[in-house]
Amino acid sequence: MMTKNKINNLNITDPWENSILGPMNSRIVMSAMTRSAARNNVPTSEMAEYYSRRAKHGVGLIITESTATSSTADGFPNAPRIITESQITGWKKVTDAVHKAGGIIFCQLNHCGRISHTDYTDGQQPVSSTDQRAKGINKRNNQPYSKPKRLSQIELKDVINEFRTAASKCMLAGFDGVELHMAHGYLPDQFLDSRVNDRNDEYGGTIEGRCRFPLELASVILEELGENKVMVRISPSRWMGGAYDWPDLDEMLEYLLPSLDKAGLRMLDISCANANYFDTSGRVIRKARPLWPHLLLGGASLSKDDAQNEVNQGLVDLVTYGRLLISNPDLVEKFRAHANLDEYHPNMLDRLE
Repeated sequence: MMTKNKINNLNITDPWENSILGPMNSRIVMSAMTRSAARNNVPTSEMAEYYSRRAKHGVGLIITESTATSSTADGFPNAPRIITESQITGWKKVTDAVHKAGGIIFCQLNHCGRISHTDYTDGQQPVSSTDQRAKGINKRNNQPYSKPKRLSQIELKDVINEFRTAASKCMLAGFDGVELHMAHGYLPDQFLDSRVNDRNDEYGGTIEGRCRFPLELASVILEELGENKVMVRISPSRWMGGAYDWPDLDEMLEYLLPSLDKAGLRMLDISCANANYFDTSGRVIRKARPLWPHLLLGGASLSKDDAQNEVNQGLVDLVTYGRLLISNPDLVEKFRAHANLDEYHPNMLDRLE
């Protein structure tokens, strides 16, 4: 949590205990990364080994890959869901393995919104804050994104209830908590971003209107699970040939973060996806930290020294890693030993290891 005007001397690989998550093996977090390894959307024994291996080697918190809350929420081939009994059972094998290895695991709940295709939504039309098709090509099937249906206010309540149901099923599956994915252009971000949200009702227009759906969603899940089991991920700045910020970035942060705090949120993950940390989320974190006195996560693929500096300055409490944890399942141990790291290569995504 935030420490004002004080430089600490903390080691991100040391065990740490805090009032929200309790004892942790380290301050290093495995970020959510889609792997498309869940055959027929059911988590597998290979996934259990993949996640538990990182826990065994000292990762403090594991956040699973994007997990769909309904068939319409999906946007990837062979992405896990948490809807059916077989999916809950599959996830229970994953959480049991991680807990046996001494780890903590959160399920990232996601709704892709218009960043999807009917190939992945069981033939149903994707939904969004808008009825405008997302630009670009779905890299998974090399097709344009499907044209979305603009959600009505009644349908928005249905989406929130789907998240609530999924969150309760996460508890049945043995997860320690959930992360609500409000980043990277997916459904909640399609409401937050005025370049996408073209609504003229109470869920669009003003900053307050654009934040309404994400805040209602967070409030419902917090009410369902409690403050020590809910995290929110946002990405106010991404990299698209340059830093690509939310319009009205400062005003958005000044409204959204205190509103999340008031709703009872105590864990915030500020992400930049595949971008330079200091140009994107690191810059945002410096704006956000004075507004957020609770647990703050960030990092991308920082060096150990840069990560320690961010923690010791009180800018983040936990440091997130993605691709480096694919190429180095034993990243924490390598940091402790000052050992060389294995370089990430895209072909590593072809298999779970």
